[in-house]
Amino acid sequence: MIAIDTNIVVRFLTEDDPIQFKKAVKLFNELELFIPDSVVLETEWVLRFAYKFSPAEIVSAFRKLLGLASVHVDNNSKITKLLEWHEQGLDFADAFHLANSAVLSELVTFDSKFAQRAKGKSSCQVRRP
Repeated sequence: MIAIDTNIVVRFLTEDDPIQFKKAVKLFNELELFIPDSVVLETEWVLRFAYKFSPAEIVSAFRKLLGLASVHVDNNSKITKLLEWHEQGLDFADAFHLANSAVLSELVTFDSKFAQRAKGKSSCQVRRP
């Protein structure tokens, strides 16, 4: 298994560079690939800012990616949960923070929108100080 960088994932999902897209497809078809959490987070940012993907398009792209037999992440259920929460209105990074904090009792933030939107989503309570 090998790890891949954000640019490999982005080329695969956007098909914006035909040569790099073909190389990315070859990797996905021939190897077992690990996508680190940092790459998941950066990919969302790139798709949102550079490619103007909507939250629904981002969720769809990640579900397509995670559905491939050759793709592995650190914790599939964590990524699945964060995609669900993002689909329900949580910011992607906030959903990631909450998913990463699921084994803890609290996540403290100054972000009142995050605290409000996260209510009832996890046993980890998001609250303001």
